[in-house]
Amino acid sequence: MSQTISPSAQQEAGPLPLRSRRGGALAGTVRVPGDKSISHRSLMLGGLAVGRTEVTGLLEGEDVVATAKAMTAMGAKVERIADGAPDGGPLWRIDGVGVGGLMEPADVLDMGNAGTGARLLMGLLATHDLTAVMTGDGSLRKRPMKRVTEPLSLFGARFMGRSGARLPMAIQGGAEPVPITYRVPMASAQVKSAVLLAGLNTPGKTTVIEPTPTRDHTERMLRHFGADLRVEDGDGGETVITLVGQPELIGGSIVVPADPSSAAFPLVAAVLVPDSHITLTGVGMNPQRIGLIETLREMGADILIRSPREEAGEPVADLEVRAAPLTGIEVPASRAPSMIDEYPILAVAASMARGETRMHGLGELRVKESDRLTAMAEGLAACGVSVEVDGDTLIVHGKSEPPMGGATVPVNLDHRIGMSFLVLGLITEEPVTIDDGRAIDTSFPGFAALMASLGATVDYVR
Repeated sequence: MSQTISPSAQQEAGPLPLRSRRGGALAGTVRVPGDKSISHRSLMLGGLAVGRTEVTGLLEGEDVVATAKAMTAMGAKVERIADGAPDGGPLWRIDGVGVGGLMEPADVLDMGNAGTGARLLMGLLATHDLTAVMTGDGSLRKRPMKRVTEPLSLFGARFMGRSGARLPMAIQGGAEPVPITYRVPMASAQVKSAVLLAGLNTPGKTTVIEPTPTRDHTERMLRHFGADLRVEDGDGGETVITLVGQPELIGGSIVVPADPSSAAFPLVAAVLVPDSHITLTGVGMNPQRIGLIETLREMGADILIRSPREEAGEPVADLEVRAAPLTGIEVPASRAPSMIDEYPILAVAASMARGETRMHGLGELRVKESDRLTAMAEGLAACGVSVEVDGDTLIVHGKSEPPMGGATVPVNLDHRIGMSFLVLGLITEEPVTIDDGRAIDTSFPGFAALMASLGATVDYVR
């Protein structure tokens, strides 16, 4: 049985407030939704492959559905089989068009809240001889795209967007793209990946030089589909990635691991709620994604890594987590690339630590779905936590005791801000409310239900 991909409903209804409150210990075994980064890439590369790609564990959040719709609009066949996976879950089947085979979309590509989807898709579009218009929701339209449009213009593409290269944006792909060598000026897997994806339909070798290693899902998946890609050490600790253009990608099977960024929320909740003991299964353990686990362990968290294994080129494991007291630490800026999406929930953990936690190098948080640095500082302060922002450093003064809570926190359509404060509400003296929980479905559909299955109290405010 197949299911038509439906449009995003994120902004069709009004705000949906959610509230969390203290309760008993968390217990149980759960699997969080599939990795968002890998889900986006599996749809894009499956859409460019020759033959059929079958994906299990795909994140069925609104961000990923937006990417599926975009690939469909450009000629790929994307179908959801409700009970087609071996475990009885949904199977996503993609019949690709081959590298260079994307068609010009007949309508505007609406990427919803999908920053990763939008920036990576720009890479694909940049080297196809077509014109496309891309837009997104209110949050995505505020996010800067210049960091990807600048290198992609070097291939011969043209971008016409709002001030500061923001969506809505018209994209004219290069008719005769030329390969480039590009040194990424910041640690950004999105920029690296956009350039590599543009290099797919470009003759010759495209090279990306990154000063700091970032998540390598794109490189792993390109190899999985059969691309000729080489990763080498450069001068001064740089990483040099070289892709031979115009390969024939071959469709195959992909198992998407559970998203470590989503696992972070029940994981931190179990660390903080007294007497908790949970297991999170099949979590992605890519070395460039586990900064939060390393940091929490340094703070004293009881996290055991069970049954490490590899699935479709990605390392995965089960995480056994028990409640434990935490101590504040200094988190170096060098760790930011491996946990950039986890700083909001780390700040919640720091609120219960003994002593001061300093998180350095968080400038990137200001250009996420919202200004996450400001949002976390203001929300924590409203809940009674002593917090400071010093440039790009977030300082949380923990007291080893539950904060007061009792606030209603505006999340500005940012799913990670919303989930972070709902976790905070599980330990505060008074309940914590977020003003709108709709954005949570972009990355973690069923978040409230999964937390409730572990014993947490997260309710809709009627």
